[in-house]
Amino acid sequence: MRSFLVCLTLFITALAGAQSSIPRDTSFTVYSAFQKEVKKYPFIRIAEPVLPKGVSYKTNVVFSSPGRDLLLDVFYPQKKSRKGYPGIVLIFGGGWKSGDKSQSVPMAQQLAARGYVAAAVEYRLSLEAQYPAAVHDIKAAIRWMRANATMFNLDTTKIATHGVSAGGQLAALVGTTNQDRVLEGNGGNPQHSSDVQAIIDIDGVLAFKHPESAEGKVAAEWLGGTWEEKPGIWTEASALTHAGRNTPPVLFINSSLPRFHAGRDDMISKLKVYDIYTEVHTIPDTPHPFWLFHPWFEPTVKWTVKFLDKVFKNEK
Repeated sequence: MRSFLVCLTLFITALAGAQSSIPRDTSFTVYSAFQKEVKKYPFIRIAEPVLPKGVSYKTNVVFSSPGRDLLLDVFYPQKKSRKGYPGIVLIFGGGWKSGDKSQSVPMAQQLAARGYVAAAVEYRLSLEAQYPAAVHDIKAAIRWMRANATMFNLDTTKIATHGVSAGGQLAALVGTTNQDRVLEGNGGNPQHSSDVQAIIDIDGVLAFKHPESAEGKVAAEWLGGTWEEKPGIWTEASALTHAGRNTPPVLFINSSLPRFHAGRDDMISKLKVYDIYTEVHTIPDTPHPFWLFHPWFEPTVKWTVKFLDKVFKNEK
């Protein structure tokens, strides 16, 4: 019953926060992904939101207002910590044109139960605003977390980006552009830093134009043109372009489909030059949106927590 009430509350608040004037693309939802993937993987089950004991939350909190209010849902441990808890900004996927922050909630809840302040964030999609608006929005969310650290017992020196699919691409781009003023934006609490200290990229491409990449129309819609029309933008929007000495440790969790981690191995090679820690987990025989479903949801949580504990809590 408790689980049902939490799910109902989140659903109602999500509806209340929706703004009908925003153009919507509903082609990617958890249910539509399930309907597609269950044909090949009949054993899968949707990972539902379940609020663990000891976790508090606030939903539809405004973190920036670039022409309209952008919202996030934050989950955090009820128990106080003297040092504060590390933070995680969770970024949903959907080809930069579909999806919504509710898809990040199950993961955010489980991360909060394991000692993290986890914020599932909204960002402007391509039907509303093209690149780099989404990058600006996520950096604004990071600044908002630092500005409101006391409310959630957040350790402002330890924040990670965590993204899936298009969100993984964004998580990597945001993390590799620490201290890069070009992509900073000015929304929400500009007095605070948007730098992050770890990246979790789950099946998000690292390079839009790459021998392993198959990006085309959907990427072009977000980037404002094709590779032939906007080669500079395609290059700038690729995390591989920026990877270097200012990049924090990176965890890659991948499906068995190589196109969704295009540029990963090249990025790892670049980071090795600076002795920056990277970790890779590739799950055999998995569909692209594996993180949405059992039995893959649990290992995704486990690898994420183990990596973050290593980076932020010095646990092996």
